[in-house]
Amino acid sequence: GKSTTIRLLLDLIRPTSGSAAVFGYDCQRQSLEVRALTGYLAGDLRLYSALTGLQMVHFIANLRRGPLDQAYLARLTDALDLDLARKVGGYSKGNRQKLGVILALLGRPKFLLLDEPTSGLDPIMQHVTWELLNESAREGSTVFFSSHVMSEVEATCERVGILRQGRLVAVEPVAALKERAIRRIEVSFGGTPPAADEIRLPGVREVTRMGPMVHFEATGDVNEFVKRLATYHVLDLKTEQPGLEDILLTYYQDDVTA
Repeated sequence: GKSTTIRLLLDLIRPTSGSAAVFGYDCQRQSLEVRALTGYLAGDLRLYSALTGLQMVHFIANLRRGPLDQAYLARLTDALDLDLARKVGGYSKGNRQKLGVILALLGRPKFLLLDEPTSGLDPIMQHVTWELLNESAREGSTVFFSSHVMSEVEATCERVGILRQGRLVAVEPVAALKERAIRRIEVSFGGTPPAADEIRLPGVREVTRMGPMVHFEATGDVNEFVKRLATYHVLDLKTEQPGLEDILLTYYQDDVTA
C-alpha cells in the first residue's frame, strides 16, 4: 500500500473511496497545486538516457517554472559526488538514483514525496542522502517517504506509519513505538537468583533462567524493575532495545504465522 498511497497523493490513480489532501489542497480536485509544491522520486526511476545529467536537471527545472539555484545544485552534486556532464544512459544504478534525489530536491519543494530514496546507493551515499533529507526538514519541508529499510526510517523519521494488508494500523512518533515495544533484559546474579515472585512487576515477564542468569522481557518504563534488581547482588545487566524492524514484525505477526 505504500506506493499506492504515493500514487494517490500525486493523482496518478484515483481512490475508490475517501480523499487525500496536501497542505489543504485536495489531491484529486487540485492536483496541479499539489504537484507544484512536491518534489517526487519514484521507486522505479525512469530518466531520458540520451540527455546528460545537467540537461535532465534543466528539463525538470523548466517544468517547475522557477529559477535554478546554481549554488544549491552545485552543493547537491558535490555532496552526492555526481558528474552531470555524462549522459544518463551511461550512469550506474547508483548514479541514476543520485540524480533522482537531486531532481526531487530542486527548487527546495515544501513537500518531498520519495519512494525508496536510497535504493541502489552505497552506505556512504545513503548517509549523505539522509542528511540532505534531514536538512530539508529542518528548513521547513515535509518529507514523506516509503521504505523497507528500517535503519533508514530510524535514522530520518520523526513519525512512522505502518501499513498492514492495505490498512494504516499505526501512525506514531518513532520514540513512542519503541517505548511500547518489548525490551529484552539479561541479568546475571551473584549467586542464586531471587524467586520469580520476588521480582515480578507489571510489564515485566521472566522468560528463562539458567543458573545465575535470568532473561526477561519488558514493556514500557523499566525504572521500577531496575530499582527492584538493585536490592540484589547483580553482577551484570544487559538490555536490548528493539529496532523498528522488530516492532514492524509484531504488527505482521499474524501474517507470518498464518
